[in-house]
Amino acid sequence: MDNKYWVPAVEKADLILRTIADRPGELRLIDLSKQLQIHKSSMFSLLNTLEKLDWIRRDKADTFRLGPSLGSLAGGYFKNNDLIASFHHEAAITKAKVEETIQLAELTGKDILYLAKEEFPSPVRLASEPGMRLLAHSTALGKVLLADLADDQIELLLTEEPFVQLTPHTIRTREELLGALVQARELGYGLDEEEAVLGFCCVAVPVSKQGKVVSAISCSMPKHHWETKREFVVSEMRKLGARLSLG
Repeated sequence: MDNKYWVPAVEKADLILRTIADRPGELRLIDLSKQLQIHKSSMFSLLNTLEKLDWIRRDKADTFRLGPSLGSLAGGYFKNNDLIASFHHEAAITKAKVEETIQLAELTGKDILYLAKEEFPSPVRLASEPGMRLLAHSTALGKVLLADLADDQIELLLTEEPFVQLTPHTIRTREELLGALVQARELGYGLDEEEAVLGFCCVAVPVSKQGKVVSAISCSMPKHHWETKREFVVSEMRKLGARLSLG
């Protein structure tokens, strides 16, 4: 990356916002200063500015959370994303056929970022919502999105092993992940079999524009549903991915 016009203060603000987003209501000024290795006086100025802009909010315990201004900015992004509009139209059709919840996500660093959701009514509701992040290596969506990268890019992206475990089934090593990505490339879809949430399975397919994977869609369901309609769901998700890629 060319750092000729890089602004360090903006980079620091970005690090602060991402850290607060990961641990809302947990970190005070001193905690952020130590974790991000930013001097207390600089951290005070940055936090004060972000608070004045309503990008963050200070709790009674002097810890921080993201503020409503960021929500407003994110809302503008989601509102003006043509793919999201197409997703809601097309995924609603597929949702009615498979009778399961369908989600849209993109890759951001080592995480997937949920962009949209078409939820099928169920006694068991998925906790993921637009704007939330989840570790890419633990999800079918992440595998499909990472599969579009070269192996050396993945090695640079995922440097720390063993990987964070969300369940006993979560992939632990880069070698395991690379094997799963080979499978995703060969099959044309990625799988998560109780790797993100115990008792739930998921299949994801890529959405491409001009030959480049730009996002992915997934269908998640309880394990016993997956065991009875796996082939049907995979087929319908492939069709949905093709429609969104063409659209």
